[in-house]
Amino acid sequence: MTLEEYISEHSTPENDVLKAITRETYIHVLNPHMLSGHIQGRLLSMISHMIRPKRILELGTFTGYSALCLAEGLAEDGRLITIEHNDELEETIRRNLDRSPLSKKIELCIGDAKEILNAEGNKRGSINHEVLYDLVFIDADKREYCAYLDLVYPLVPVGGFVLADNTLWDGHVIDPAYDKEKQTLGLRTFNDQLKEDDRFEQVILPIRDGLTIIRKIK
Repeated sequence: MTLEEYISEHSTPENDVLKAITRETYIHVLNPHMLSGHIQGRLLSMISHMIRPKRILELGTFTGYSALCLAEGLAEDGRLITIEHNDELEETIRRNLDRSPLSKKIELCIGDAKEILNAEGNKRGSINHEVLYDLVFIDADKREYCAYLDLVYPLVPVGGFVLADNTLWDGHVIDPAYDKEKQTLGLRTFNDQLKEDDRFEQVILPIRDGLTIIRKIK
């Protein structure tokens, strides 16, 4: 038994809906490793339960697994908005979300996250900038993480949280062999800039591909 298998065996299991999404993602969807998976999914759920957010914003839906995990901790009248750029996944996402009673709390927006988050973005899915989000999960284009953080900053109250996924990028962030790889460079820049940004405090967890927990302090 590996340490990862031990951790999985001793953590709360996925529910049947999440198990089905995992199975079908690996069978039918390109790059299934992008799925959050059991352990990270339980961590997202745990963090959400600890915060009990009224509003959650997710950038990067993929097949809906992480959205459902995050939605588990929503306040009773809570709402989660999730944005996915790949319109080819829309049918799969909606089908997966509809499997869960939590789907009534989730709104899917298809489009470019930067455009949707921009106050001048397209009207069909622009974010209401008068609403604040207690929790934001960033898991979209790694080259745009710095831009995403700046765009969500005014949408998060002081004391609110941002989670950034893949911030260790399979170790590539410290591997010179990836010095010219654009996604690696985007994540290195994000990590370096966040380190110097006095608007936040943060910690990187070495879970899966790296998950940074960020708290807005000013």
